[in-house]
Amino acid sequence: MESEPVSDVLMMSETKMEQIAPFVPLEHGRLPVDSRCVLSEIVYVIRTGLQWNDAPKAYGSHKTLYNRFIRWSRLGVFDRIFIILKEQAGRSKRLMIDATQFKAHRPSAFLLKKGLFSRHIGRTKGDLNSKLHAVCDDQGQAIRLNLTAGQVSDSRAADVLLADLPDETEKSLRDRDYDNNHIRLSLAERNITACIPPKNNRKSKLPYNWHLYKKRHLIENMFAMLKDWRRVATRYGHCAHTFMSAIHIVASVIFYLKE
Repeated sequence: MESEPVSDVLMMSETKMEQIAPFVPLEHGRLPVDSRCVLSEIVYVIRTGLQWNDAPKAYGSHKTLYNRFIRWSRLGVFDRIFIILKEQAGRSKRLMIDATQFKAHRPSAFLLKKGLFSRHIGRTKGDLNSKLHAVCDDQGQAIRLNLTAGQVSDSRAADVLLADLPDETEKSLRDRDYDNNHIRLSLAERNITACIPPKNNRKSKLPYNWHLYKKRHLIENMFAMLKDWRRVATRYGHCAHTFMSAIHIVASVIFYLKE
């Protein structure tokens, strides 16, 4: 008996496609490839880290697969799917914020000194990389993702995440990299309780709830699940928007698309 093709294992089910079908553009042409097939192959490539031209041929040409991924990325299709799915999932009152780095592979590591759009690749002690700043809820589900160059500090990027925290937020858990007066004041102005360990060089050690802080392992688990996908763990693409599209696809599949 022949084994089931690998591409079929990760194929988007009909139930999953029904959840995102309203947000997927209609394709035109003489013989357009079914969007479900294309999404299945996109998921497979991101999961395994294959080059586009090495994708299984069962569902069409790799050129169709790549072109549609790029076109949908530029249209913000994958970003929109993630945002709508996480809004439909409801909101949490306890949020965690942290950041992680992704090493830039050689094909993506051409830094643009000039240009309209930033590639969000920077140089650190770990060579060239990008950094993902994330917010997750008390279930360990990603709800906000922001990409920067690898050398951008966590506290500097926190302002973007702070602006998008839901009004229902009551507690915010962060590590000591976020311990500065500006962040604490911003949280206090929104009546959000900060659970942040004080830095070692802080003269007056501010109290925090240690037992609550231990829940922060959920966001570390979230990063680990994202990095199980090969094209997320290592950044291959030149463009920041395609890399973020891949991250949003993975987050949608892991946390929000239900069978």
